[in-house]
Amino acid sequence: MGGLSKNKLKQSLKKIFRLSSWKIVLILILLGFLTATLMRFDHIRMTELRDAVMAADEANDDEQIAKALSELRSFTIHHIIFNTVEENGSQKITFGTGPFYLENQYIRKANEAIAAAQAEINTHTSNPNGNVYKRVAEVCDAQGIKYGWRYPDKQYINCWVNELATYPIEDNMDVYGAATLPSTELFRHEYSSPLWYPCGSGICLLICIILALILFVRLLIWLIIHLALFILEKSHKK
Repeated sequence: MGGLSKNKLKQSLKKIFRLSSWKIVLILILLGFLTATLMRFDHIRMTELRDAVMAADEANDDEQIAKALSELRSFTIHHIIFNTVEENGSQKITFGTGPFYLENQYIRKANEAIAAAQAEINTHTSNPNGNVYKRVAEVCDAQGIKYGWRYPDKQYINCWVNELATYPIEDNMDVYGAATLPSTELFRHEYSSPLWYPCGSGICLLICIILALILFVRLLIWLIIHLALFILEKSHKK
């Protein structure tokens, strides 16, 4: 069976090489259109899966978030996802989903840390470590009154992040973990796709490359032959 398959492949390749150049160009154009269409469908599907992740984040469903992220990752690494993302105000070409953030999940986790810190304030009022969080709460509460923020608004959480950063870890060592807000990088996700994968669009792309190489080789041979004929003609005239 293996030998038979190899023979069929060789015969198919011979037929391709025997095709007229104009036929190869026509096939290349049609396959190029098909490849672009399949890649577009893959991009749309990736976008749908990424939107499902964001919808799960808005619904505050951690289990659904994990499931949607797994489906998005699996699809992305098994397809060629050509994408453009905005970075520092300019468009950048990338292969994959591009970066996206689970803002609602971050806010929930930050809220849990703040709630734990506020509980520590109540149970450690005589502890200088607990006073650190009390001072942070006083600063942020004052700003909340001034600007109309309140717990658990995003601005209020950002105030906690910035204020806690002004105190060295040693000042609140005993209960520092209770109010350590999670890093935003933990909620930043980005999945990269391969430059080539044997999916529908990948196979079409590979055939396009092979056909383009055949045309290039034919053109190169044509140029070499005509250059040799030109040189021979010049030498005979002399």
